[in-house]
Amino acid sequence: MRAVIALAAALGSLLLGGCLLRLGGQQPLRARGWEEEAGVAAVTPKVVRALRSPLTPLPQTENRYSEDYYLHIVTKLQNCTWVRKPEESTKFRSELASCCDAVHNFIASQNNSPLGSNMSYEVDSKKTILITEDIFKMLPVSSPLSVYPFKNCAVVGNGGILKNSSCGAEIDSSDFVFRCNLPPTAGNISKDVGNKTNLVTVNPSIIAQKYNKLNEKKTQFLENIAVYGDAFLLLPAFSFRSNTATSFKVYHTLKEFKATQSAIFFHPTYLKSLAQFWRTKGVKAYRLSSGFMITSAALELCENVKLYGFWPFSKSTEKMPISHHYYDNQLPKPGFHAMPKEYNQILQLHGKGILKLQFGKCESD
Repeated sequence: MRAVIALAAALGSLLLGGCLLRLGGQQPLRARGWEEEAGVAAVTPKVVRALRSPLTPLPQTENRYSEDYYLHIVTKLQNCTWVRKPEESTKFRSELASCCDAVHNFIASQNNSPLGSNMSYEVDSKKTILITEDIFKMLPVSSPLSVYPFKNCAVVGNGGILKNSSCGAEIDSSDFVFRCNLPPTAGNISKDVGNKTNLVTVNPSIIAQKYNKLNEKKTQFLENIAVYGDAFLLLPAFSFRSNTATSFKVYHTLKEFKATQSAIFFHPTYLKSLAQFWRTKGVKAYRLSSGFMITSAALELCENVKLYGFWPFSKSTEKMPISHHYYDNQLPKPGFHAMPKEYNQILQLHGKGILKLQFGKCESD
């Protein structure tokens, strides 16, 4: 219920600050990054006060904190033409760079992880790992993503909203495509999610559960990742100490079988800095979601960023059921990520013209 209330407050405040609204009998308010295309939200002073005081429940008859109410708000946002704001993008990119510097620190490299140094883990921060010669040799000399900025980037989430979206061709036309947690892309689903992958994150729990930590099933693993071509497989080897051995096993398996993919690792200092950056903006969670991490990095590494498959609701704005993922309906661990607050930040960035969020189906040629 707290997550529901948080998203209500977040989306409510966004609606008050974004697009075009009438508050009582006042003149419409227009925010940067939006132009009116259709519709004016009918937001009364009573609703304004309630949204500004989210911990005070409204009468159940008004149903202001139901999912339908949030979807009503998102529908209003969909009815606004998105306008890119280069000055806002530059400003936000500079803010992220001064804090986190994805260009140099996103990926662990020999340049930012000296031989013989002790690296602190991201979450198990009191624990360190010595960068031995064997580990040092596993790291690229410098970040393989430092050839930036990429022109147009797609960050593809795994939300069920992608099913029947016809977004595949648009995604594949991007210069660089980020994906999360080894999602399926082959077969009929490719028309919705695309085939192209330049970087995909790998949760070590997937390797443990599906491939027995690569102590066996190596062939199955290599066959399944073949769909990603020569993509980078990005692993959180230095987030938890329990992730390290499995992440290194992925690296060595790829090398052993001369796979076209390359294993690279998040730098824990970057992830800690990023968590602190978003904490100052109200995103407080045990850990940021991988999709939000990748979105943040893309905003530094790319000129234009578009998000697909980011949808925290169980149904569409047309009230059609939506599975949690486009390939299954497995829900995340409760309390692990701050999904409502992350989604609010994404909507804010969309509203300011810094990134574009694809809400539903893509336009087909």
